[in-house]
Amino acid sequence: MQFNQATDYAFRVVLHLSCLPHGVIVNGQTLAEKENVPQRFLLKIMRSLTAAGIIKSYRGVDGGFALAQKSARITLLAVIEAIEGQVAVHRCLVERDACTNFCVHECPVHHALAKVQEQLVMSLGNINFAELALKKGGVTSCAQ
Repeated sequence: MQFNQATDYAFRVVLHLSCLPHGVIVNGQTLAEKENVPQRFLLKIMRSLTAAGIIKSYRGVDGGFALAQKSARITLLAVIEAIEGQVAVHRCLVERDACTNFCVHECPVHHALAKVQEQLVMSLGNINFAELALKKGGVTSCAQ
């Protein structure tokens, strides 16, 4: 399983905003430059993060983006799901009809992958951006 480039960019942007005092608004051009994200791609990512309630968008001359909630409440899982949808290590775990084996009951591989997926989702849900921001180095305003 590999996350797409949009998810990597989303991680960078959310981490950047998590390293600022809560509520600070940063314009899109600054975010794009500081996090090395193509500006056209940034806007697409920010729409998804805004729709998920992770980012708040502000219009106007002083507009930009800020976290919609405290960084301690934003997890890696939330960002992944905002950009890519539900985490699934195999398609049969999301859509039972996707299995081409056509077994009456789930096969042993299905059960094994279901456990792996459960652990992965739990782990991603336990990592929040306040913790990541603190690990980035010396940022005291990130412990929100």
